[in-house]
Formats: sequence, structure tokens, C-alpha cells
Amino acid sequence: MGLKMMNYSNNIIIVGAGLSGLVSAAYLTQNGLRVTLIEKNNQCGGLLNSFEHDGFIFDVGAKSIENSGIIKPLFKDLKIDIELLNSPVSIGIEEDIIPFSSMNDINSYKFLLIKKFPKNEVEIEKIFKVIVKIAKSMEIIYGFDNPIFKENFTKDKTYLLHELLPWLPKFLLSINHMNRMDEPIDEFLTKYTKNQSLIDMISQHFFKKTSTFFALGYFYVYQDYLYPKGGTREIVNKLEEKIIENGGNIIFNTNISYIDSEKRVIIDDENISYSYSQLIWCADLHQLYNIVDLEHFKENKKIIKKRDQILKNRGGDSVFSLYLGVNKELEYFKNISNGHFFYTPNKKGLNNIQYSQLSDIIDNFGKYSKKEIFNWIDNYCSYNTFEISIPSLRDPLLSPKGKTGVIINFFFEYDIVRKIKASGWYEEFKSFVEEKIIDILNNSIYPILKENLLFKFSYTPLSIEKKINNNKGAITGWSYENETPVYNKITQIGKSIKTPFDNIYQAGQWAYSPAGIPTAILTGWYSAKEVIENY
Repeated sequence: MGLKMMNYSNNIIIVGAGLSGLVSAAYLTQNGLRVTLIEKNNQCGGLLNSFEHDGFIFDVGAKSIENSGIIKPLFKDLKIDIELLNSPVSIGIEEDIIPFSSMNDINSYKFLLIKKFPKNEVEIEKIFKVIVKIAKSMEIIYGFDNPIFKENFTKDKTYLLHELLPWLPKFLLSINHMNRMDEPIDEFLTKYTKNQSLIDMISQHFFKKTSTFFALGYFYVYQDYLYPKGGTREIVNKLEEKIIENGGNIIFNTNISYIDSEKRVIIDDENISYSYSQLIWCADLHQLYNIVDLEHFKENKKIIKKRDQILKNRGGDSVFSLYLGVNKELEYFKNISNGHFFYTPNKKGLNNIQYSQLSDIIDNFGKYSKKEIFNWIDNYCSYNTFEISIPSLRDPLLSPKGKTGVIINFFFEYDIVRKIKASGWYEEFKSFVEEKIIDILNNSIYPILKENLLFKFSYTPLSIEKKINNNKGAITGWSYENETPVYNKITQIGKSIKTPFDNIYQAGQWAYSPAGIPTAILTGWYSAKEVIENY
């Protein structure tokens, strides 16, 4: 089939309709620019999404939204009306569960750990002094509506003198505090205690090698999560509606397979060509550097070095997600926890199961029997921390009356799942993990679970890779285990949208590290701003 040229001259093209792509498109169309948003899947949103199953609404990816001083100003600036509900968190270890909805609950969490590890009380007290200090820094960083969304804020003298300038020095000090505490959380905690189980109770909430500030800062973020009424998909719906309302064009089921940055042309799998004036890449950067024509740049050492950095680095942690329909009323679950719940069934913790044994299994998969690998998986599930989400505890309309939908997430390594599938027992593995998680919860916090189970199904890291086209099924961009190939200081986030190619920008979870909803929004906004200034 010959090349078919679409008439998109002087058009701004955005590839990837996740949150950052949607934010970019919404701002560009709001400013009257001609925008085409191209998405590989049949819907927008990527990992920020919800779906319906047998009358239950379940979320994919994010289970709550950080109230970071960004999300509300974003919707206000785009003139989008959306109802954001409070989404309180609970934390539990074994039979003890506490709510986590205010700064006072940091003390409750401290006392919970002291109860579980009474011999380590002095060490826990020292750790929590650090947590409180980080929480105060987070309060400064998150406790102020981001000024980038305030139109002409530098010309508003009242705002500038009485709000922005008094806040700015404290903000910069907090950012300095953040940058200094970039040591991995598990390594940082060994300075305070040698009790590996205690370290696990704190650190296994987070991605492998998460920086200390970013990890412990979540104990501030937990107190102020939000949840869109109707499910996380509502954020996507509202942004998509705004783009269409502003005259934007969205193309679905289209995968871009070639980029000629010299001619400013992209080509999809159907051999359809689209010309662009400026391009914003909001998809996986591995794909960008695999498909961009570098023939014109083979003597450009800067571009070749960047390509090599991107391609040798990998995506970060992925997850196993179990979805359950339970024939039990909401009140039962409400009496146990809030709708967003971090639960560790055994205070022993993983005790390095996650790292040492896993690495050996991945590196030497063939020397292990199926029984040995299932035994490792059994232990890994038994001592892990689960992120449990119950959407209808935030919005009761998300489950049928008298019934409850439950989502259980926990970190799971992509590489071991890939090797299991290659060995031919992928479905057996999925069933084993599903039953194991159900047994753990049935024997601990939900003793009615098995007898009231209506259905179950699960997604693995391979499911995420296939659906979202993310390297290694990563849910937050780059791995923290290697040096990141993109900017990773908050003061540099405005620079993170630049690529070495003229008129190509980048945004989203691969453009900046650590990634998340706030950085997806900010990189989307910055890329749109750059395009507008250079249009």
C-alpha cells in the first residue's frame, strides 16, 4: 500500500492521550491552536482510567489523586467543572488498622509501629522526627496553589507581594531539603535501625529505591487524597470533552511507527503520513528513539548519547492487580478501613525476598523448578504490602446496591512474569496468585471474603505492557534503580520537556522522574506553553 498523506499542515500533533497529552491538548486548543491528538488505544487516559464490569466501576492505575496544589487550579484554569471527593487513607499491619487523614495520624502510625516493634521504640522515634520534618516541607510545597496557573500573576501586585513572595523563600528551602534527601529509602532507614522487618514496614509501601524525601513525603500526601466522583475516568472524560469543545481532533487506534524530524512528518502502522508544525511526544520515550529517523543526526554526538541513555534504561516497578466483586454491603468494609487502604498482613515483612532471591530467580530461571518459583511467590505474597482500593467507599454509586468492588494491588516484577509466560504456565501463575491473595485476606481482615465472592480477575505487568505499551509494564516511568536519563530535580521540570530535536517536545511519565499525576500535569502544561511561545 502506498503512502497516504493526511492534510495536517501547520497542525500541532500530540502522540499519546494519557494525562499529559490531554492537558497539553486542552491548553493548546484553549489558545485557539489546531491540535490533533493521536492515541494507540481505543480510548484516552492510559493508566488514569476506569472501567465497568458486571455493574461495578473499577479504576486502573491511580486509586486516588494527590491534592498537590495543581489538580484544582488546573481544572479552574481550563474552566472544567468536576466534583472531587475526599479520599481518606488507612494503614494496617496485621490486625491493627489506623486512619490516616491528618497530621495527627502520623503519631498514630508511629505508635502502631512501636506496638509492633517495642524493642525499637527509640529508633522509631528518631525516624518519625525525620518524617515530621519532611511533612512540614511537603506542607510548604503542596500547601500553595501552583502559580503557573494564575494568569499574569507577575502583574498582580497584591498576589505577588502578599502571597507569592512570602511563600517563595520557604518553598526554595523545602526544595533544597528535598534534593538533599535523595538516598534510597531502604538504605536511609538502615542508619536508624538494623531491624529489617521494621525497615520493611515503612519502605515496602514504595517503589524499589524510591528517594527518601519522595517516599516519606507520602505520609503527608496520604492525609489529603482526592477522588473524582464517578471514578478516575471522569478526569479523562472532562479533559477529552474540553478538547473536542475547543475544536481539537482525537484519533484512536493509531500507532506511530516512524518520525522524520527533518521533514516534520510522522507515519502510522497503516502507512498514513501526518505532517506537523510542532510535535509533543507523550508516549514511552523508548518508542520515540526507536522510530525517529537518525540518519541526519548520526554525527550528532549529543543526540546519539541521549538515544543510548534512553534505550539502555528501563521502566520502573509494575504491579499485579486483582479485581473482586463481593456480595457484601459497603458498611462491612467501611467498619474496617477507608476506601484507600495500605495493608501488610505480617509484620515480618519481605526481609529482602524482594531483592536477593528475586534477582537470582530472574538471572537463573532455568535452574529453578516450578515448585520452587511458586514457593517464592507464596512467600512474596504473604509478607508483602497491599494497596487496597474500594471505589464505592468514596462514591457509593460505583458498586451495585448491597455489593462491593475491591481492587488489590501489589508490586510485582515484570521480568519474572515474562519468563513464566515463556515457560507456558502464565495462566496457572495468575490463578495461583489470585487464590493466594484471597486466602491471605480471608484469613486476616476480610474473613467473609471467600463465601461472598461473586467474581475475580487480574492484570499482570504483561497486561499493562500490552494495553498501555509501557516499557516493562512500568506504572511510573523510569526505574529508580539506575541513573535516570531525564531531569529529576523539581526546579528543572520546565526543562524536562525539551528533546534534542527541533520542534519535538516531550511530556508525561517518561519526560521527568519521579513521575506521577502532578508531574504529568506540569509537563503537559509546560510543553503546551513552549509550543504556544514558539508557534
